[in-house]
Amino acid sequence: MGPFTLAVDTKSSSLVSSDVSNRKIKNLQLQTKKCFASVSMEEEKPFDFLRILFEGIIAGGTAGVVVETALYPIDTIKTRLQAARGGGKIVLKGLYSGLAGNLAGVLPASAVFVGVYEPTKQKLLKLFPENLSAVAHLTAGAIGGIAASLIRVPTEVVKQRMQTGQFTSASNAVHVIASKEGFKGLYAGYGSFLLRDLPFDAIQFCIYEQIRIGYKATARRDLNDPENAIIGAFAGIMRFLSRALTGAITTPLDVIKTRLMVQGSANQYKGIFDCVQTIIREEGPSALLKGIQPRVLWIGIGGSIFFGVLESTKRLLAERRPKPTQQSQHD
Repeated sequence: MGPFTLAVDTKSSSLVSSDVSNRKIKNLQLQTKKCFASVSMEEEKPFDFLRILFEGIIAGGTAGVVVETALYPIDTIKTRLQAARGGGKIVLKGLYSGLAGNLAGVLPASAVFVGVYEPTKQKLLKLFPENLSAVAHLTAGAIGGIAASLIRVPTEVVKQRMQTGQFTSASNAVHVIASKEGFKGLYAGYGSFLLRDLPFDAIQFCIYEQIRIGYKATARRDLNDPENAIIGAFAGIMRFLSRALTGAITTPLDVIKTRLMVQGSANQYKGIFDCVQTIIREEGPSALLKGIQPRVLWIGIGGSIFFGVLESTKRLLAERRPKPTQQSQHD
């Protein structure tokens, strides 16, 4: 009996110890998943690149078109202020000049940005540790910005030439610029554009994502509609302030970009540094802050509209996804 009893106790003890160990491992895994989910805001699912890319393209394109259409007059005023030399008169007529041609570029540019940003962000969040989520967002924003710049810069060149009255149609602008200045004419001011927009986009999207992560981590549950409304309003204010501040700081770069893009074949400026020196010498340092008021206004309001439309579109697309089957849910 003794040996038999000893055998049962040993087996029982082994089972209990194994059960406790398994429970600890499961708890640890659950904690790890929860911790990661608080950063990525997604459940552990297979990485569906094509779906994320498609939804990002649709959401980004929609948000870009809405913002550009709503705030185009403000952008036109900003461009005319920055392009004017000395005390040049600002003409308010034709504030929507060039909108149609600009939308033809804004739509694919915004679609490419978000279409690249979303899958890159989610992939990096899976690769980076939790405490480096901000780095993942910054990196994804920079990569998305570089990809979109290939479309955004020619679009910006044509738009600003039309806003300053040099051309009456986008097609004519492209034809004349390409014939007189060559292909590089469509990328005039590319360096100053990247200096202005690349860090701006990366920082802006990082701030936005970190705010959302903080909200979800604090709530520890799905939020109801009133809470979402309050959080959305607060996030909009934060986005407005952060974008407005960044916009004010980067206004000199925006002035330089505008001058380089609208100078055409005259080649008044030989590059970024020559542009800065010429503006300061001929117009004074204050000229580098031309258009700061409409720029800050556009950036602040535009950011709130963009992210609001972006998230709404992403949510609608997510609701239209095919429901997983019962078998796949069990798997």
